[in-house]
Amino acid sequence: MSTTIIDDDGVSNPSKNNSLTDLVEQQVALNLSRRSFLKSGAAFGVAGIFGMGLSGCIAFDDNGNPVVAEESSSPPISFQAVSTSTSDSVVVPEGYVAEVLYRWGDVCVAGAPAFLGTAAESWQEQELQAGDNHDAIFFFPLKDAQGNSRSDAGLLCINHEYINPEYFFPAGSINWYDNLDADMVKKMIAAHGVSVIEVSKSDSGEWSVVNNSQYNRRITGYTPIEISGPAKGDDLLKTADDPLGVEVLGTLNNCGAGMTPWGTYITCEENFNGYFGSENPLFVPTDHENRYGLRAGGFGYRWHTQDPRFDIFVNRNEPNRFGWVVEIDPFSPTSMPKKRTALGRFKHENAEMVLSTNNKAVVYMGCDERNEYLYKFVSDGVYDANTPSSGNDLLDSGILYVARLDAGVAEGDNKGVGTWIPLLFNENGLTVANGFTSQADILIRTRAAADRVGATMMDRPEWIAANPNKKGEVYLSCTNNNRRGSETPATSNAIDGTTIAGSARPAIDDANPRAVNNWGHIIRWNEDGGDAAATTFTWDIFVIAGNPNLADEAKHGSDNITVENMFNSPDGLQFDPEGRLWIQSDGDFSNVGDYEGQGNNQMLVADVTTGEIRRFMVGPSGCEVTGVTWTPDGTTCFVDIQHPGEVKSHPNKPLDIGIYPDMDAFVKNNPTAFSKWPDGNTAGRPRSATIVIRRMDGGVVGT
Repeated sequence: MSTTIIDDDGVSNPSKNNSLTDLVEQQVALNLSRRSFLKSGAAFGVAGIFGMGLSGCIAFDDNGNPVVAEESSSPPISFQAVSTSTSDSVVVPEGYVAEVLYRWGDVCVAGAPAFLGTAAESWQEQELQAGDNHDAIFFFPLKDAQGNSRSDAGLLCINHEYINPEYFFPAGSINWYDNLDADMVKKMIAAHGVSVIEVSKSDSGEWSVVNNSQYNRRITGYTPIEISGPAKGDDLLKTADDPLGVEVLGTLNNCGAGMTPWGTYITCEENFNGYFGSENPLFVPTDHENRYGLRAGGFGYRWHTQDPRFDIFVNRNEPNRFGWVVEIDPFSPTSMPKKRTALGRFKHENAEMVLSTNNKAVVYMGCDERNEYLYKFVSDGVYDANTPSSGNDLLDSGILYVARLDAGVAEGDNKGVGTWIPLLFNENGLTVANGFTSQADILIRTRAAADRVGATMMDRPEWIAANPNKKGEVYLSCTNNNRRGSETPATSNAIDGTTIAGSARPAIDDANPRAVNNWGHIIRWNEDGGDAAATTFTWDIFVIAGNPNLADEAKHGSDNITVENMFNSPDGLQFDPEGRLWIQSDGDFSNVGDYEGQGNNQMLVADVTTGEIRRFMVGPSGCEVTGVTWTPDGTTCFVDIQHPGEVKSHPNKPLDIGIYPDMDAFVKNNPTAFSKWPDGNTAGRPRSATIVIRRMDGGVVGT
């Protein structure tokens, strides 16, 4: 039998809420007097409407004349850009070096065995080793004797999002799908979660893991985690194993993340729904379960056949215990992580935290699925930098908001406006009469609450990054959306054959010709008054990705996209210590059709004042480039490379046209057919890994 794990490519939103498509059309109607400026609109859609080019955001006065936008200090970008690549290696600019630091299977906890290269480790051994599919990563510096942050030693927190079964078990021995047993499931669960590792730099500039560090630990799908905040103890979180609803076993599908001013890591649970399923023919998803994409077949992992915790028919509430933001203290290896329910339950991509003008904690979050929403949380309490303990449990009380984006309100105004709508019980229709029973219920069924209040549907809202040089300015990557148009049709689930409901969508006209947004874009907004806690904002488009190689100008992207820097599917976003915006891609690297000449996934650097974008790095075959962090002095950059050689996305092995009739059998016996990265000719299989990028002269990365 040939099978593979599927991505969560469905659409779970049945609402009739507005999308960005609607807003663009409204904005065009409000700006018809500026037709000379909008002449590129037919080609670039949103880009023409909002005026993005190499000059950044262009605003206009009431007469249609350009005015200079407010600018923030912009650090230099002076490295020589790299070209696209389809090689099985990491490509960095001249004068830089990229070194492998921490791979799937490497020693994490003292006593762990070295990686065998055959994936023959037991689940007990996997719990002590690096997990698979590295994603978000953050550097927490250690302190010197004077209490200053060091740039030569610190802790790395690294997410392990999921696993690739085609590489995860010994080659040529077991068909993992047909012969799945309990130990195999335990091993898969053990490779999820988070690694905390201590790292240090030698006098020669090379970095290594401190294998005997007291801080090193794995947090997996088995680690006890406290439920905290308003939903703690709610009936929807109670199970037979946890009748009080106060403690969860594990964290799963940890995608993006963030860090707090008080030195903790906030890791995000994304596509948790795919781990649950049922063989029981009586299982029928409820509306609540449908809204979170829960299906009998899940993503094809079939954990429910070996562990009843993941049988959705047996344990109906267990999925409600996932989809949260989890706070971890990396400096306290014996502390219990906490699921912060005040931040809502959905498919969290990352959690970007800033402080408001009065030092409230503000956390921005996107729900990573087509036609989902943008959220933010504002704490009730405030953080006092002189009292780090003031951050303890600060994320347990506050207001969760969802964004509504609207077109500009006056002729000549080229920016949209937005409102943060509070998701509070008995407000905005979130009442018992409309099916919501409490604040805890709203936080557990956050998607339904956002539907009710009329939030704006987005094209897969993923990573969010706040500009450190301009208060209240925030960027969001909208990775892609091929489900736009007059209607999103009902589809069949690839695993279990069940029907996924469609949703009505507004028609597309020639003012917004990119009904199928294959390349994605990045939205920027500015909170009113520069205050992250504000409830209103203005927004525009920073860049629309595209492909200038194509004859159809509607597919080219905005003016700051050229053949030299083109990319598709922006995903990871992060500002470095000096204020450069780093963009990472997770898209199609087939180099054919709409993606002709775009190469492997990559990482680029943007000047947010001028709009310039320059390609900095290209990853190996089949990978996603995801997660980036820096030492405080900016001279070391840590980047994660996820799923090199991934079968389900590799352009040389499309399952649907049968190049290999039995892909599982082929990969099982040829595990390095699509990638040997990072181990090269000695590789037993491709391995996700954290790499270190630094300038050979010791200078700041990105300059």
